[in-house]
Amino acid sequence: MSGIYLHIPFCKQACHYCDFHFSTSLKTKDLVLESMIAEIEMQKEFLSKKIQTIYFGGGTPSILSTYELGKLLDSIHKNFIVDNDNLELTLEANPDDLTSPKLKELSSLGVNRLSIGLQSFHEPHLKLMNRAHNAEESKQCVKLAQDAGFSNLTIDLIYGIPAPNHSIWKKDLETALELDVPHISSYCLTVEQKTALGKWAKTGKFKPAEDEFAAEQFEYLVETLKQNGYEQYEISNFAKEGFYSKHNSAYWQGKPYLGIGPGAHSFDGKKLRQYNVSNNPKYYKSILEHHQLDCEVEHLTRRDGINEYLLTTLRTSWGCNIEHLKEVYQFDLMKEKEKELEKMDASGWLVWKGNKLILSESGKLFADQISSDLFL
Repeated sequence: MSGIYLHIPFCKQACHYCDFHFSTSLKTKDLVLESMIAEIEMQKEFLSKKIQTIYFGGGTPSILSTYELGKLLDSIHKNFIVDNDNLELTLEANPDDLTSPKLKELSSLGVNRLSIGLQSFHEPHLKLMNRAHNAEESKQCVKLAQDAGFSNLTIDLIYGIPAPNHSIWKKDLETALELDVPHISSYCLTVEQKTALGKWAKTGKFKPAEDEFAAEQFEYLVETLKQNGYEQYEISNFAKEGFYSKHNSAYWQGKPYLGIGPGAHSFDGKKLRQYNVSNNPKYYKSILEHHQLDCEVEHLTRRDGINEYLLTTLRTSWGCNIEHLKEVYQFDLMKEKEKELEKMDASGWLVWKGNKLILSESGKLFADQISSDLFL
């Protein structure tokens, strides 16, 4: 299988924690979309396998009209073989964009999975993050989506937001469970240098939560969701049976994907990575004026391939296939990292299932450290 990711680099306003590539001005929207349609045609030889996942990310894809989204999809269908019978078509959306008419239009367009950026149900936290919606809209939009026939829904929640105690976070999770969505992604609030929160942290206007505070919230998240029928199939992703994100799972398994749009990344499933320029004018000028894509191409070394595979697979419930490392990279993990594995085993961080190395519950808390220690 293979997938296509489309980066829609526009937002109504800048969230105070976000360092993804986006613009709050829509002046160049038509030029960017025209260029994305042209890029789809330019890249039609990049993927040889059937397309089973299409993912609109951003930015805020729901800022586009269904007509604009439809033009992008038409171009994909024209230039690639799409497995329509098994297609997962995801659209990231903000609650304030999801009206009943818009939801019906999205459904007729073929969108069958919505990823809704709720982040929190606590009004002061939404204001701190400069989200465009309020807490009530968070709850209403999920109900509207369910009423419109969307059963495959995922919501985003952020933990580790500074607070006197964990009561707000516990209430957020309680509210999320009441919404009865089959998938929840949850990430720790990270303070990036170039964001508003990053600047405030430097001047003392904002004080990030302590690591221990965030870790306690993560542990509560894992425990609560498991008690309510969710499987933690990746460190930050929880799903009920049958509702894994196919698109993201393909990333974590090293499957090929094509990224379209400014700032989008691509991977051929072997050794080639491609990074589109993260600048809207540079992106559309390179395509519309020079008929070429402004991107950086990287050929992964054996070391890169091994380390990336370890980093992504150890975050998942299916783990790292040590036979895959031998076959593809001629890397015998058991032999090369014997001492490190023995130490991790003694700490209770590892579970072995045949030729799969999986992290235990305690090991998941140290996933990045474990991956790093096993790197070539």
